[in-house]
Amino acid sequence: VQLQASGGGLAQAGGSLSLTCAASRTHVGINFMGWYRQAPGKQRELVAGISRGRSINYADSVKCRFTISRDNAKSAVFLQMDSLKPEDTAVYYCNVEWLGRGYWGQGTQVTVSS
Repeated sequence: VQLQASGGGLAQAGGSLSLTCAASRTHVGINFMGWYRQAPGKQRELVAGISRGRSINYADSVKCRFTISRDNAKSAVFLQMDSLKPEDTAVYYCNVEWLGRGYWGQGTQVTVSS
């Protein structure tokens, strides 16, 4: 499975950015889809995840600011990031579980200036 992530970039604090990740495989067989991030010197952490049945979980640090969604027909997952903070600065990775195995996207940089 190949994952193509797009979006991200530079935003000011309080601004918004959106991320998109599309999988090369049909949505059949895809269960979990999610976004992780890794800031310099820190471990990779789960930002938000959504199951095939659209059960959603968010990291406490992004609740009420970020929104994850998915389009099964397009095998895509999205992350809308609002009210961005400098501490949201990180490389964001999409992750997809396909037939029980996890796959990672290439990572996209999100930088939030104060």
